[in-house]
Amino acid sequence: MFENLSTRLQDIFNRLSGKGRLSEADVDAALREVRLALLEADVNFRVVKDLIARVRERAVGAEVMKSLTPAQMVIKIVHEELIATLGEPRKLNLSGTPPHVIMLAGLQGSGKTTTAAKLALKLRQSGQRPLLVAADTRRPAAITQLEVLGRQLDIPVHSEGDKVPPPRICANAVDRARKGAYSVVILDTGGRLHIDDEMMRELEDIVRRVSPSEVLLVADAMTGQDAVRVAEEFNRRVPLTGLILTKVDGDARGGAALSIRAVTSVPIMYLGVGEKTDALEPFQPERLASRILGMGDVLTLIERAEAAFDQEQARKMEQKLRTATFDLEDFLEQMQQLKKMGPLHQLLEMMPGFSGIKSQLPEDLTEKQMKRVEAIIRSMTPEERRDPRIINGSRKRRIARGSGATVSEVNQLLNQFRQMQQLMKQMSAGRGIGGFFGRFGL
Repeated sequence: MFENLSTRLQDIFNRLSGKGRLSEADVDAALREVRLALLEADVNFRVVKDLIARVRERAVGAEVMKSLTPAQMVIKIVHEELIATLGEPRKLNLSGTPPHVIMLAGLQGSGKTTTAAKLALKLRQSGQRPLLVAADTRRPAAITQLEVLGRQLDIPVHSEGDKVPPPRICANAVDRARKGAYSVVILDTGGRLHIDDEMMRELEDIVRRVSPSEVLLVADAMTGQDAVRVAEEFNRRVPLTGLILTKVDGDARGGAALSIRAVTSVPIMYLGVGEKTDALEPFQPERLASRILGMGDVLTLIERAEAAFDQEQARKMEQKLRTATFDLEDFLEQMQQLKKMGPLHQLLEMMPGFSGIKSQLPEDLTEKQMKRVEAIIRSMTPEERRDPRIINGSRKRRIARGSGATVSEVNQLLNQFRQMQQLMKQMSAGRGIGGFFGRFGL
């Protein structure tokens, strides 16, 4: 997300940093480029105008002109104003007597059903007892999709088929939740156009019958300004309490995220960052603003690592590294843990200074490299993984045939593995994971 915008802004601020002391003309020239970069990123023009005006008012003042590092001060101001534009985060309202009803609404294809499952999983992980409700009776297979997701996550789904009106399904589900001691009810309503008066009335009927504590609009970030317009119209008919932006991992521009809060005054609450059921992140404006400016997002990276890596295993691995007993079996295990943290292009985006490198690589390059390395290691016997020194010419040919690689690629892997301890030290020092795969050259 924000890949194009981040690259443009970094270029602008790099040029600004080379000027030393800044004049008002320097600031104005840089802000003209920032304005253009934001507009090209599909940010609403009113939002761009207000943001640039606020930045300029501060940037031509004493706090910049008298600063020893004026360019850094301008970046700090832009960072702070981006945070203000993105708005304060807000948590779900789960106060009062359960069950708490959360209604998801939005256009067809925005990702409501998958988002409902992701939200249910996140709530269960925080100690809640969720009940999913299949209230999308119009889209073919929507009910089946939610039931399948429910089984995968071991979360119950309330379903009454596609003949019962959605308002009645939702009311029956809330009754079931009260009797069954469920703490949260998540309503997956049907996708609808905001100009479809009949379907919008159905949504209003659901609100009247179940009085949801949260009405969340699920909007596709890749639709850009259309997402903003949809949010405005939905908010007019059914007052929204929050927004969930989906597919933000596929939106290189990011205009919807920057515009939607400022235009609608409705807070963004979650970001969908992938297809997996755990790929739903609470909205953190400070972290998102840092990623926009290419500063990385170390806190989110740490949180993902803590969730993916077993602490006891990590301690054992550290000991192996210290005693030089780290083998290919251990490396394969670490690759599996790393994959749990999410796609590598997302991880690179969170590492300070790596977003520029990431933009120069095909999105699936590192994923392909990981799969190739994994295939080579899995073609080895346990004995070979534990002691690569025994891998002679005939063993290399067998490993190459079994993994679909070449003998040269097997040699590259084995040569690189000898440098693994040093590489792991670099990773822990924050220098990134690119060294191994970048030099491997697959």
